[in-house]
Amino acid sequence: MSAPSVLSASLAPGRHEPLGATVRDGGVNFSVFSAHATRVEVCLYDEAGTNELARHALHGPVDGVWTGFLPGARAGQRYGLRAHGPHAPREGHRFNAAKLLLDPYAREIVGEFRNLPEDHGYPFGHPDGPAALDERDNGATALKARVAAPLAGPGPRASAPRHAPQDVVLYEVHVKGFSMRHPEIPQALRGSYAALAHPVSIAHFKRLGVTTLSLLPVQFAVDEPHLLGTGLRNYWGYNTLGFFAPDPRLASAAVRHDPTAVVAEFRAMVQTLHEAGLEVVLDVVYNHTPEGNEWGPTLSLRGLDQKSYYRLQADDPSRMENLTACGNTVNVEHPRVAQLVLDSLRFWVGEMGVDGFRFDLAPVLGRTAAGHDPQAAFYTALRQDPLLSQVHLIAEPWDAGPDGYQLGRFPGRFMEWNDKFRDGARGFWLGHGPDGKAVTRGEFARRFGASSDVFHPTGPCGDPGQRSPLASINFLAVHDGYTLNDLVSYGRKHNEANGEDNRDGRDGELCGNFGVEGPTDDLAIRDARERARRGMLATLLLSQGTPMLYSGDEFGNGQGGNNNAYCQDNEIGWLDWPNADDALIAFTAELSRLRRAHPLLRHAEWFAVQGCSPETGSAGSTGSPQRTSALRWFHPDGHEMREHDWNDDRQFALSALLSDPHERLLLIVNPGATPTRIALPAAGEGTSPWRLLIDSSGELAPATLSDHALTAPARSLLLCIAAPLFS
Repeated sequence: MSAPSVLSASLAPGRHEPLGATVRDGGVNFSVFSAHATRVEVCLYDEAGTNELARHALHGPVDGVWTGFLPGARAGQRYGLRAHGPHAPREGHRFNAAKLLLDPYAREIVGEFRNLPEDHGYPFGHPDGPAALDERDNGATALKARVAAPLAGPGPRASAPRHAPQDVVLYEVHVKGFSMRHPEIPQALRGSYAALAHPVSIAHFKRLGVTTLSLLPVQFAVDEPHLLGTGLRNYWGYNTLGFFAPDPRLASAAVRHDPTAVVAEFRAMVQTLHEAGLEVVLDVVYNHTPEGNEWGPTLSLRGLDQKSYYRLQADDPSRMENLTACGNTVNVEHPRVAQLVLDSLRFWVGEMGVDGFRFDLAPVLGRTAAGHDPQAAFYTALRQDPLLSQVHLIAEPWDAGPDGYQLGRFPGRFMEWNDKFRDGARGFWLGHGPDGKAVTRGEFARRFGASSDVFHPTGPCGDPGQRSPLASINFLAVHDGYTLNDLVSYGRKHNEANGEDNRDGRDGELCGNFGVEGPTDDLAIRDARERARRGMLATLLLSQGTPMLYSGDEFGNGQGGNNNAYCQDNEIGWLDWPNADDALIAFTAELSRLRRAHPLLRHAEWFAVQGCSPETGSAGSTGSPQRTSALRWFHPDGHEMREHDWNDDRQFALSALLSDPHERLLLIVNPGATPTRIALPAAGEGTSPWRLLIDSSGELAPATLSDHALTAPARSLLLCIAAPLFS
């Protein structure tokens, strides 16, 4: 049907579901939620997206939903929304029909956000500030949605691998940063979805033994206003505006300007990774939007129905509640807002094929007027949904609001980023914790054991009977903070390149330079750093819980001490493949292989801890005594750890005996700067003598141990095995 007939067609009442723009029955169905609007219009634009061709009023509302069916319209049509209603900031309303709004359900987005004055609902410089009304029309320059054609085929979900929970090894990675400097990936593909699924990339993932890629945000994002014009951009992507659209900036150059082709490239990436046995988890940002606080632009949700979509301050609804430190907070407690989030998640699983989600600032999603509620309706909906209940659900268990630290308090279905493991493991090998004091053996044992003080059913924060050791996602470094290489090379942050006078980023992040700030030719310092780094990697991959490796840490990638490289879309933020340490990659791969080979290192249930527990300081068990797998802790002198041994801040070496009917493993840890003699417990009747499998320091080669003791090298972690003589 020709364009003129579409433009002159009258809009019939449409279907309420699904929300968004849907091609059907020879036309397009539009459905939009706004509980407080008095009129909602869909505006059609030309191919360039600059000229408004027609404006149609939607029918409704019915239960807050406005609908319309436009016969003759088809995929590819550019459109935006205008919402009429009260401009009453003191009541929480900021309707302004002069502002073209992006459909929250847009699956294809065209245009560029430039933060022009007319993108704001108030005139810059007006004495009334955000309470004033700017009636300039921004339709010519605003972002537009483009009607998407139905996706063809069964999609990549059909080929998704299903790794057993205890086998999962996560790998946090930025789509662009992974490949931009990779010499073996074609230049035309570098930095793209296609590059992440290139055979060279897959070969690296398989060599490392990771099972699940955790991608930094890939949903359509825009840059913060303060970055525009600086030459910097929001590289990490934690500023999502389009919850149903993959970001075109992460697509290969050949397809970047065609939203349909971007979707196809993303789906092909997931399909290829699935065929290689790799899962794909997305980092998603449903806690805030780029519309910021009351001074921010009017792009989508604010203009459609601010009072429904955002949390407003109870004593002053003209101001946004800021539980995210990003200016606003999405009101997921509202049923229709929860629906938006759930519909988006279903789209990424059902249509795009992904295998789970890591929820940024996850407590926001369970916030009620009384604070964070582990039984919030949103969490219940996730766990009951036929599709979403099958995928990984990972919480970043803190936000910026009151009582925002919720580690261990999410429903049992969730895994959680465990910063206690991060700080405990770092501090043990660096020789000091966040408070400057020594990290004790008791603290190390807790973190090695999957933080049973946090996640165990009988722990003070546990969800009785529902938490597994695998709920603890253990990590040493992630995108936000130092890389592993930098945390052993710097004693303070170096964020000068961010243009904020080094004020941004986390102050006091746990790190240590071993005597010299930054790179050094001092061989003793370099050796100490290398031993500490390898000891941490061994701790990460041999501990109980679910390990997560930060991309680049396996080969010594650094960022020059920048612990907040969110805006560094350059060689600071990209992985430094030209200087990759292949020996460190091989070491990391061997640790991963050992984890796969020995079920005792990836236990899905809590061990029966015999003897003195680091949690209680007394004889007891953090697991069922009927279980056949056990964990025992030993002092270097050979006796089982006693109450006073756990908190002794003069000695730090210890060993752990893990056993079941099939094998016995001995983990020996010496984080100190000098070698330490360690008495070996008896290998056990009917077993072979202890055999050393790996020494993180590299001093000792794998061999059978003939004595009842050994000298653990300085800053080393050793793993030994005693296997049954007869199976």
